[in-house]
Amino acid sequence: MTEYSESLLRKSRENWFGRFQVVVLVAITLVAIIAQVYIPRLIPNTGFLEIPLLLTIYFGLMRHNQLSALFFGAFVGLAQDSLSNLPYGMYGIAKTLVGYFAASVSMRFDVDNIFIRFTLTFFFFFFHQFFYWIMRRALLGQVVPLDPQKILLQAALNSVVAVPLYLILDRMRLSGA
Repeated sequence: MTEYSESLLRKSRENWFGRFQVVVLVAITLVAIIAQVYIPRLIPNTGFLEIPLLLTIYFGLMRHNQLSALFFGAFVGLAQDSLSNLPYGMYGIAKTLVGYFAASVSMRFDVDNIFIRFTLTFFFFFFHQFFYWIMRRALLGQVVPLDPQKILLQAALNSVVAVPLYLILDRMRLSGA
């Protein structure tokens, strides 16, 4: 084979794997959003898990592309909004910002480090909850109490769950599946 044909073959293979990974990512995200609704009903005390947010953070950190992370966050947030009883767009706005900022931060830090991932997940969970609280007060005029201790505990628990989840997603990404 010539060098040109080998590069074309490699590009088409990478493009196919890229499309396949997008389909797998969308499927995993939809399962996570549906699980977000049903798992707390089946397993008590798991309402703190925010798996769609963790996927948004992971995608933003790994893609290093602000625009794709922004659209992914919007997709996840709007899909989650469609299953909630709040006005459409609340999760969409919050997760869009988280995706964008996660991609922005990933350009500055080594996001393959587990400690950095833990810390960034903790921060972005807190940011998401705080921004969501601000939007409910400002846009909807709802008086919603803010419990920082509860949010910090939930951020820590979600960060603990995120570490093995991110390792599983890394294996899926690196294996080409």
